[in-house]
Amino acid sequence: MNKPVSLPWPIQWPAWRIALPWSSLSVPLLLLLGWAALVGSGWISPQLLPSPLAVADAGIALWQDGELQGHLDVSLTRLAIGFSLGALGGLVFGAAMAVSRNVEDYAGGLFHLFRHIPTIALIPPFILAFGVGETFKILIVVKGVFFPVAIAAHDAVRNIPAGYFEVARLYKLSRTATVFHLLIPATLPSILTGLRIGLDRSWMLLVVAEQIAAENGIGQMMEMARQIFRIDIVMLGVVLTGVIGFALDRSVRQLETLTLRWKR
Repeated sequence: MNKPVSLPWPIQWPAWRIALPWSSLSVPLLLLLGWAALVGSGWISPQLLPSPLAVADAGIALWQDGELQGHLDVSLTRLAIGFSLGALGGLVFGAAMAVSRNVEDYAGGLFHLFRHIPTIALIPPFILAFGVGETFKILIVVKGVFFPVAIAAHDAVRNIPAGYFEVARLYKLSRTATVFHLLIPATLPSILTGLRIGLDRSWMLLVVAEQIAAENGIGQMMEMARQIFRIDIVMLGVVLTGVIGFALDRSVRQLETLTLRWKR
């Protein structure tokens, strides 16, 4: 009688990879080539999907006119102000809710109620309350970043092992030393993750808010181009939105690498 063959679990597949210079750009380049080939083949009308060269020409023209720089400056300024306010508020509130039972009892329920409301659903009441000026768009960014950062700060502070404080008492660390050598290193990884999520979310929400009600910005540029059927400018906005979001995410990753070298 044959014995059943037992396989090791989990199965160790051979680890192999093709390491090429600029390998991270291979998929975007293939996507661009596929895009150009699709338009060049005539399967899709250039009026519906312009070629990458047409999108690049539109970007160069807007850059030379100074219009593109203006939209970028406005959008990034709104993002910087809203992100700073939301991140700072989220850090303070999340830490306070973690260390104070009163804060959690009185404000925790309202906090969890509002964080489950989609930010898109708040755009109409925000417009009615604050108009279509800068306050409305900055508040959209604040809302997008506040809740992820607050949750990350709350969980980071709440999950600090009690043994850390016992070691601090054993070595008779001062409060300042405890904060800088214990609390900050212990909570920083989770907080940076919350900041990264909040930054990505707030950037996407800002572009949507600009498309709905704005006089300038990347989102408004895309909406105005859609209305006059300049699909090349619309696609330019789509590409810029993705590139800027990717650059922002990479910046936070780089910050994680610099500040969390001790984790290696």
